[in-house]
Amino acid sequence: MILLSVAGACAYGVADFLGGLASRKAHVLRVVVISALASLAIELVLWPVLGASWNAGSLGWGALSGVASAFAFSLLYLALSIGPMSIMAPITAIVSALLPAVVGLVGGERLSVAGLIGIPVAVGAIVLVTVSRTSAAVSLKAVVVAILAGAAIAVQLITLDAAPHDSGVAPLIVGRTVSSLLVFSVVLFVRTSDKGKVPVVMAAAAGCLDSLANLLFLLAAREGMLSISAVIVALYPAATVLLAAVVLKERIRKSQWLGLAAAATGVILLASS
Repeated sequence: MILLSVAGACAYGVADFLGGLASRKAHVLRVVVISALASLAIELVLWPVLGASWNAGSLGWGALSGVASAFAFSLLYLALSIGPMSIMAPITAIVSALLPAVVGLVGGERLSVAGLIGIPVAVGAIVLVTVSRTSAAVSLKAVVVAILAGAAIAVQLITLDAAPHDSGVAPLIVGRTVSSLLVFSVVLFVRTSDKGKVPVVMAAAAGCLDSLANLLFLLAAREGMLSISAVIVALYPAATVLLAAVVLKERIRKSQWLGLAAAATGVILLASS
């Protein structure tokens, strides 16, 4: 369960970096359409391999996750395109970690002492990265969008976990179908600016990785607890921040490196819970 969650965090982090970068080159909605369709294609390919049970639970919770996913895709890519990735990604992660953790604990999940320590350590790691000083300007709009994106991601994770555990990839397929239709409908009725040509390969890669991340989270949550899986997956800014440093030359300060080290400590504590 821990390895699945860590792998999911890495996949989410790379997907977010690619999606945010693509949204700097073209309108975010045009990028999301391609990402969502690519993600759906991956899940359809996985259907014969992992199976799917089309019961009321998988359809209902899958559809709700799709609505949340449509907002998560759009808001997250928008946040990453209008603000520094090394700040926007951690803000979304804090929200997306805390909400599912609270839902899991309220729902009856019980953690060991190590787990109870690991959650605040992991969240604190995200905070360390978030509050690091940067020379780039951060607007209030960008912060609000990042918070809303985190809430949407949290709802997506919670609803996916609520789907029957024997439903295979059905909730993912239903969710991505709903999110694709929603985004496509918005694009039809909302005029998008000719910001630039959509980097199709980059946008599609983001969608494929996001699909893989969703699957890894779903498998992890089914094997373990939502409160642990969601917190570990929320450490995805580590990958986003490192890629932003290497590719975009965004400066990573000492406190951010300390945050990455704290993130590793949090994972170890949660793994031992």
